[in-house]
Amino acid sequence: MKKVKITDLKIIKTSNGDVMHVLKKSNSEYKGFGEAYFSQINYKKVKGWKCHTQMTSNLVVAHGAVRFVIKDDENKSTGYCEFILSKENYKRITIPPGVWFAFQGLEKPFSTILNISDIEHKPEESKNVDIEKFQFDWRLK
Repeated sequence: MKKVKITDLKIIKTSNGDVMHVLKKSNSEYKGFGEAYFSQINYKKVKGWKCHTQMTSNLVVAHGAVRFVIKDDENKSTGYCEFILSKENYKRITIPPGVWFAFQGLEKPFSTILNISDIEHKPEESKNVDIEKFQFDWRLK
């Protein structure tokens, strides 16, 4: 996979509520700050496919559980990597430019993803295709 990186993250347990680390300026995945936003995904729904041409995305599941599917090449029907992130599997996925990805909500009624990207969103810098473009089985097992 084209330099996609999964990073274990630290959760600090406290009696008043946990502190969940996301990204530090000293992390090698930090490429600068463009914007941060939350994206909600409803249970069993799928968002994608998307491929950024310039943006690096640092994605963390802030609430719920989400299945991320990564695809390296638009022209191949194989070559998928799948990751499920949640508080129980608390990690950051860093997706560099040139990598296709989609994601699916796994918890009712919705899950929330935080994206910290290195540039501000510009519609012309990403490619989007219909979810049926790549043959991936999105049925929940």
